[in-house]
Amino acid sequence: MPETAPTILALDFDGVLCDGLQEYFLTTWRTYCQVWQPASQDPPDRIAPVFYRLRPVIETGWEMPLLLRAILQGVPEEEILLGWPAIAQQLLKTENLQAAELGPLLDKQRDRWISTDLAGWLGYHRFYPGVVERVRSLFESPVEPVIITTKEERFVRKLLQQQGIEFSQGKIYGKGCKRPKYEILRELGGAVENIWFIEDRLKTLQLVQQQPDLEQVRLYLADWGYNTSSERELVRDRERMRLLSLEQFVQDFSAWP
Repeated sequence: MPETAPTILALDFDGVLCDGLQEYFLTTWRTYCQVWQPASQDPPDRIAPVFYRLRPVIETGWEMPLLLRAILQGVPEEEILLGWPAIAQQLLKTENLQAAELGPLLDKQRDRWISTDLAGWLGYHRFYPGVVERVRSLFESPVEPVIITTKEERFVRKLLQQQGIEFSQGKIYGKGCKRPKYEILRELGGAVENIWFIEDRLKTLQLVQQQPDLEQVRLYLADWGYNTSSERELVRDRERMRLLSLEQFVQDFSAWP
């Protein structure tokens, strides 16, 4: 294998391989209706674009109904972008909710949708141009692909299977792992293996960067994913953390920065 290729390519799912913004919004809105019971079951026209713009602040699913709550309560977008973790915790407190309750509610809404209308659910996702072919090509190469995501593994598998991609057991690390992504990279051999990690969330990459024993892991921020222009500027021209374009991702590893 050439030195310009990884031994293990670790991939985030949402925002790197798959764009599920529309599904996110609809599942979140259904969960929101279950919790807050608004007068109308139809979402206001104005909130979906705002939700899409603010999606980069979300780390795990339980936050999404709270994000809708903040939007509908009129919290300014800039405040949410700059201080979402504190806002989310305050909302949990004022609304008398628990993260451990909201997450399962969201998953149940998604499970119900899948069980009653699988084709419809799948139709609200799209894989980014070229990524399906790129992932397929990895199975015919010496590079071992793995997925590390905060999404439930079963949802990831359904979407990949629709594209004719089947990861073997133990190669998709989903929400059920209940461990930070840097711990999973450590288990994969981040201190010794030649691992490249692609993620669209800057804070996740920064946490990996803070682990002294993972300094060998090469880090990429996917510039096509759920991140902001200011985050992309922070990464630009850094030595340890590189900005990766979709055009580069679908090419041979020798074309990557």
